[in-house]
Amino acid sequence: MLRITGTRQSYAWGTRDGIPAILDQPPDDEPFAEYWLGTHPLGDARVENGGHLSEELAARPDLLGEATRQAFDGQLPFLLKLLSAGSPLSLQAHPSRTQAEHGYARESLKGIGLSSPQRSFKDDWPKPEIIIALEPFEGLAGFRDPVRTAELFEALGLGEELASVIGPLRDRTTTPALQEVFLDVLSLGERRHLVDELLGAAMHHLDAPGEVGLFARTAVELDEHFPGDPSILAALLLNRFALQSGEALTLDAGVMHAYLRGTGVEVMAKSDNVLRGGLTKKHIDVDALLQVVRFEPTDVRAVLAEGSDGIYCYPTSVPEFEVWLVQPVATDAIDLPRSDSGRICFVASGSFTFHGDDATMELAKGQAVFVGADEHIHVAGHGKMFVAASGA
Repeated sequence: MLRITGTRQSYAWGTRDGIPAILDQPPDDEPFAEYWLGTHPLGDARVENGGHLSEELAARPDLLGEATRQAFDGQLPFLLKLLSAGSPLSLQAHPSRTQAEHGYARESLKGIGLSSPQRSFKDDWPKPEIIIALEPFEGLAGFRDPVRTAELFEALGLGEELASVIGPLRDRTTTPALQEVFLDVLSLGERRHLVDELLGAAMHHLDAPGEVGLFARTAVELDEHFPGDPSILAALLLNRFALQSGEALTLDAGVMHAYLRGTGVEVMAKSDNVLRGGLTKKHIDVDALLQVVRFEPTDVRAVLAEGSDGIYCYPTSVPEFEVWLVQPVATDAIDLPRSDSGRICFVASGSFTFHGDDATMELAKGQAVFVGADEHIHVAGHGKMFVAASGA
């Protein structure tokens, strides 16, 4: 067992107090957007001896487990994060493994530096992810049925010009229509007044019941952070979702999404590949978006962990990670899952005692530990702990 400390990421969209409250630290004047636990080069966790987790695993690859070593070339394939959003993140999607490998090779051959703002593929890894809410959490994900989206726009009472921009959603085949409208609204140019027209119409429907009111409020909320941005229209093509504490959303390759607000635990493949599609001042690679984004309706549903006796697994189907919630229902010790894989355990509330063959470790709220493969651990305690392991 290796006690580890994560790395802070102070992106502008982060809250100041959400993550410090979980880590039992006082907040400061800077946003605390993410807390990374893993071996990603932009946020390599530290171990008690002052070194990095990646160094420990390079020296002792057996800690990963045989299947993980074989599947991922001796690398820890996942990253566990805390994420706390006070304002919307950019519209984004992530590539599949094949898309990432091709995109990374293509940009490398072009000589685009890894730190260049024009670089879309920072590595050759996919980035499937799951977000688990620790409090009410809201976002946008996956394209809504285009006919329903056309109906929502029309319910606001649009002028003729904006109605013609949205028209393909009702009149054409699903995938081409979504792609056409998405790309069109990102390139409004001299038609940027259409955004103001939309916002003016939305203001009259903020108190409308049901989905129309939520649609109007989403437009106005996004305009508060990205005033007059044409990609507000693109964002409105997506489903809006809300998670309660403990609920989760899985995001596969190619699904456009944007988190709006809330704090949660996020587990993903160890990648920094983000293809942005709006709500940002950063580079938007339209060609890459066309290759990666799934321009098709997506059913967005919250999922809950399933299990019994204090161990509950979130349903995922990717080789890079699995995730469990450990929440004991009795005082008896329970077995930590997946002893054939290296695991990262993070205590979100309460406290836990880890009993191994040769050592015992106490973990309080906000603390984390890396547990190696073939370490058979019994845990006892109270509260909530999240455990991530390789899915291989």
